[in-house]
Amino acid sequence: MDIKRTVLWVVFSFSLLMLWDNYNRYTGKPSIFFDNPTTQAAAKPAAAGDGSTAAAAAPTADVPTSSAHAANAGSVPDGVAPSKSELITVTTDLVKVEIDTAGGEIRHLELLKHHESSDSSKDVVLFDSTPPRTYLGQTGLIGGAYPNHKSVFTARPGPRALDNSDQVQLVLEAEQNGVKLIKTFTFKRGEYKIDIKHDVVNNTAAAINPSLYLQLVRDGSKLNNESMFYSTFTGPAIYSNTDKFQKVTFESIEKGKIDHVVKADSGWIAMVQHYFVSAFVPPADVPREYFTKKLATNLYAVGAIMPMGAVAPGATQSMDATLYSGPQESKRLEAVAPGFELVKDYGWLTIIAKPIFWLMIQIHQLLGNWGWTIIVLTIVIKLAFFPLSAASYRSMAKMKLVTPKMTEIRTKYKGEPQKMNAAMMELYKKEKINPLGGCMPIVIQIPVFISLYWVLLASVEMRNAPWLWITDLASPDVLFGAYNIFGFHLTIGILPILMAISMFIQTKLNPTPPDPIQAKVMMFMPIAFSLMFFFFPAGLVLYWVVNNILSIAQQWTISKKMGIVN
Repeated sequence: MDIKRTVLWVVFSFSLLMLWDNYNRYTGKPSIFFDNPTTQAAAKPAAAGDGSTAAAAAPTADVPTSSAHAANAGSVPDGVAPSKSELITVTTDLVKVEIDTAGGEIRHLELLKHHESSDSSKDVVLFDSTPPRTYLGQTGLIGGAYPNHKSVFTARPGPRALDNSDQVQLVLEAEQNGVKLIKTFTFKRGEYKIDIKHDVVNNTAAAINPSLYLQLVRDGSKLNNESMFYSTFTGPAIYSNTDKFQKVTFESIEKGKIDHVVKADSGWIAMVQHYFVSAFVPPADVPREYFTKKLATNLYAVGAIMPMGAVAPGATQSMDATLYSGPQESKRLEAVAPGFELVKDYGWLTIIAKPIFWLMIQIHQLLGNWGWTIIVLTIVIKLAFFPLSAASYRSMAKMKLVTPKMTEIRTKYKGEPQKMNAAMMELYKKEKINPLGGCMPIVIQIPVFISLYWVLLASVEMRNAPWLWITDLASPDVLFGAYNIFGFHLTIGILPILMAISMFIQTKLNPTPPDPIQAKVMMFMPIAFSLMFFFFPAGLVLYWVVNNILSIAQQWTISKKMGIVN
């Protein structure tokens, strides 16, 4: 029995099944493996006055009617934002932010150093209130009739751009029933972090006990240009020192499932998407209650509520928070809060992926180009596994030498499986062949190569990174152009073609299956896999091509020494 061929057949079959399942999920059809993501269906833009979706028609109806888990903290207010408001634009060297004086709500945040892969003339936008997208940052007070993100704020005069300064501040004030809330947004040069200070001034005759809430609101629609050939997480996340990093799907919120930490004295909340993240970080060692909830059709919130303590008449109580909204760059993430680097999600292989990414950073510091970094990293990993690969290829070469004898045994004992297996085992013993010899070294390497796959897929550093003819390693290779075929946006590049050629050569170097049908399937596999790689980011395909070329060189050298090839 040829274990390696069986493994390849299982992998191929499972890949086709997952490809079909991803296509179903991408087109809104039921998934074979997962619950049907009804809320993930892409929202269609509504015409003016249509009102067909909550996100498009009513972007201000974006708050829950009460706190999900803080009975003693009051309630997060409901209602419609005042009609009288002003959008204030603050610009730094990295971001352009629009904050509405109606509630001090962050309604637009544009990353000036990151451009859309599909259109380099457009910047990446995170917070947004342009139909059908709804993605907002909100803060306010609960526990009484206090100012919240639906109150009318007044902006103090001051600069709205960095210019020659290292920071710029926007101060907003609102007063309700004698309680004043002052929000101070501080933007710093070279930072995606925004410091937000909340000062509560009690101008009443009695003590008050307000709580501060921090809330991120987002629609559940897919990202634009999301690939159906590989999946990345989009949705809320909550972190605490006790329960660590917890992703929360829009589907679970839709069903009302509370599968995350509720009470903690540490951590943060976030909205995660491929390459980017927005997060509110409350002050450390302050008790907080986390919540997630559905606000409207295809509209969800994740938030935290912190009691500010008693505020005596005439006194002021303050609480700071940090908003990070930007790329998932590891160094920046590590500086925001404990555990924040986990939003760059490598899954269950994080323990392997993080050292691989560290190695990739070290190589990039020497070479200065991410394309060459991928090539050198692949070579380094291939060298590290050279002994295991060599053992696998020697076993495969021996299998190829005895393939005629195996075919003869299969023909002789056709219809007699017991005698066939006995004869096969006798042949393996005589030729000193371990049928698992070609499989086990590959199995050992699989976690490392899967980790490398996720490192390359999750690294925002690949976005807009050039290499030779490629302008963006995070996008498919488009050397020969892009075409719309049967509704698919297909890009044609040289890397997927090289991938097909390398896989075909590898197939020819491997032992030929005795079964004719199986042999045809093995010849078809390079074409099937290569078609998938036309849709993959160029950086990933570059890694596979280099890995295949190195494997071919090693396998051919071993086969030549054993007299299998001339």
